[in-house]
Amino acid sequence: MAYPLADAHLDLAYNALEHGWDLTQPLPVLRERTAGPYRPTVTLPALAEAGVAVVFATLFVDPGRYPEPADAARAARRQLGLYRRWEAEGRVRLIEDDRGLVAHLARWQADRIPGLVLLMEGAHPLADPRELAAWYQDGLRILGPAWKDTPYAGGTGGTGGLTPAGRELLSAMADLGLALDLAHLSEAAFLEALDYPGPLLVSHANPRALAWREGAGPPANRHLSDAQIAALADRDAVVGVVLYNRFLDPDWAPGSPLPLARVAEHIGYLADRLGWERVGIGSDLDGGFGAEATPAGLDAPAGLLGLAPLLGPRARRVLGENWIAWLRRALPG
Repeated sequence: MAYPLADAHLDLAYNALEHGWDLTQPLPVLRERTAGPYRPTVTLPALAEAGVAVVFATLFVDPGRYPEPADAARAARRQLGLYRRWEAEGRVRLIEDDRGLVAHLARWQADRIPGLVLLMEGAHPLADPRELAAWYQDGLRILGPAWKDTPYAGGTGGTGGLTPAGRELLSAMADLGLALDLAHLSEAAFLEALDYPGPLLVSHANPRALAWREGAGPPANRHLSDAQIAALADRDAVVGVVLYNRFLDPDWAPGSPLPLARVAEHIGYLADRLGWERVGIGSDLDGGFGAEATPAGLDAPAGLLGLAPLLGPRARRVLGENWIAWLRRALPG
C-alpha cells in the first residue's frame, strides 16, 4: 500500500486563473500548450499520479495587482469558486475538519483524488478582521497574515511587527480555531505571533543559514533564522521546506543542476533542531519559478519520491505523515 504524500503549499487556483492554465490536464499536455518564461510543474492529474493525498491549497492575491482589499477579496472568491467547481467535478476533495480528513484518506487509497485544505496566503483580501468569520464558513482553515507588508503585519522584506489590526486579526482567528501560518512574516512579527494560542505552522520556508547569504537571493527574512527555529521548538509546529533552487542554494545559477541532496540537507538542518516529526514539504513548486529552477528530478510532484532514498526510514514522516498528523491536531473535530 502506497503511503500518502502531503504538500503544505501550492498556488493551484492562482495559477489556473491568473495564468489561464488548465490544471485538469495531464502535466505533459499543459506544458505543450503553455507559452511563457517557464514550464509548469503541477496539475491535478500529476498530483494524483504522484500519490499526493493532501495539499494546502492557497487563496493568494498579489497586492500589486489588486491593491484594494475589495478587489482582492473578489479575486480570492474566484479562486475559492474554482476549488469548489473542481470538487463538484470530482477532481479534488475539500477538507474542513478532522472527520473529513480521515474519510478522505480512506477513500484516497482507492481513488487517488487529492484533498485540499484552504490556506489564505497574506490577509490582503480582508478589509477588516470581522470578515474572517465568513471565510471560515466557506472552508478557510489556515491563514498567513502577510506576504509582503500588510495592514496586519510586517512581511517579506519588511521589519515591522504585528499591528493593532494584526493583533485583532489573530484574536479573531483564535476565536474561530484557524491555524496561523508564520511563513512570510518579518522576524519581529513572527516572534510576536508565537504567542498565538491556536495551531501554528510554517507552510513554506527554509533555514536562513543554508538559504541566504549577504548580497544573494531575496530578503533574508524570507527564510528562518536560527533564533526563529529555536523559538518554534517550544511550539507544536511543522515547517515545510521549499523546493526552489534559489531558496536551497543562494549561489545557484540558472541553467545549472542542483542535486536532490541539497533538499535533504535543508530537511536535516531543521530536523536536528526541531525533531524529525516537525519537518515536511511545503514545495511552492508552482510558485512562479518553473521546472527549470527546481532540483534535479523534482520538476513535477512525482519527483518527491526521489527524496525517499536520501531520507531513509524517515521519508514517510517528512513526505506526508508529519503534515497529516499536524492536521489531525489542528483541524476542528
